[in-house]
Amino acid sequence: MSTKAKASLPKLPSADAWERQWQARWSKLGAPGYELPADSDSADRQLLTQTRTPEKERARLKRINDEFIRAFKGLYRVGPAVTVFGSARFKETHPYYRMARAVGAELAKAGFATLTGGGPGIMEAANRGAHETGGPSYGLNIILPREQHANPYVDASIEFRYFFTRKVCLVKYSCAFIIMPGGLGTLDEMFEAATLIQCGKIGPFPLILMGEKYWDGLRRWGQLMIAEGAFARDEIGFGHVTDSPQEAVQLIIRGLHPSVRACLKPLPDGQPQSRSRH
Repeated sequence: MSTKAKASLPKLPSADAWERQWQARWSKLGAPGYELPADSDSADRQLLTQTRTPEKERARLKRINDEFIRAFKGLYRVGPAVTVFGSARFKETHPYYRMARAVGAELAKAGFATLTGGGPGIMEAANRGAHETGGPSYGLNIILPREQHANPYVDASIEFRYFFTRKVCLVKYSCAFIIMPGGLGTLDEMFEAATLIQCGKIGPFPLILMGEKYWDGLRRWGQLMIAEGAFARDEIGFGHVTDSPQEAVQLIIRGLHPSVRACLKPLPDGQPQSRSRH
């Protein structure tokens, strides 16, 4: 890393500043939602306001199971499908929104169903492109205090309380992944999909990153990890970076197993089919 690049990095806080930052946060937010074991000291239990109990754990398991059942019922007929990951924060006028909208349209033309996290921004754009073109469009929406709400371009919206159950379903029903520019959530989703592919738990499925400039730093970091021996170059052969929605979808098609490719039903002559907005 150059001296100039190093100088531009923010200075890390001291240990004392780190503690003040956290304690200020807890003072503002209140007690954390962390459950101590039932045999913990009573003063600690009062401080954290919650303890683990068998009844709570059974109730949590039921909520998780019910969430999976609801999602499986809503999605088991879907496919072949491609999940598009990306930020909720890019508005309709942003180039990345327009790119994602074109991605959704290309997926629909090729005969794929489009899956997203169901919210605004990139997710809305991909669902919108698929919906406007006449392809199946689904949203797997996470319930959050702010920012996330179901967009109007989905054939069906399935709501999730837990991020991990939502990610399971976004991965389970997909035969490829398109990663648009995004933040921590997008990185989490991308690395989980990539890890599952690398470890042979799914696929191998194509994983396409959209936005060459945006992902340049990640590519450089990847080269460093290869050089350090963290993984081998052939372990990420399922990945590709492009700025072209058409190329992204064609790469997905060319990277699919023939049995999956044979299930695709492209729109006639690739022409959009008129659909009313929900």
